[in-house]
Amino acid sequence: MIELPPDMPRLRTLRTWYEQCLREVTIAITAAEQKEREQEQHEQRRATAAEPPWLLGIGPGEIPEEVHAPGCPMAGQRQMRPISAEEARRALAETVPACQFCRPDSELGIL
Repeated sequence: MIELPPDMPRLRTLRTWYEQCLREVTIAITAAEQKEREQEQHEQRRATAAEPPWLLGIGPGEIPEEVHAPGCPMAGQRQMRPISAEEARRALAETVPACQFCRPDSELGIL
């Protein structure tokens, strides 16, 4: 246990000093938590940006023929164009068929 002074003026001074220390520690904790949240958001954005692209099979005359999920083994069978997940959703909604093997419509939540 700490040796505390017996008189009120010094005890009050100590209390004031400890309250100030506590405020500073609280501010530092809040700043550290904010920095951690920002780092996690940055990592999530970086991971999302690093996702492999969805693929759109292109037929003669640049006509979209089929949407493929990233890594589909059937995607190498014809000419492909990389697209985002949002573009893949839009293509599927516009009646471009989904690959029967990788089922991008299921992965994107479109059934």
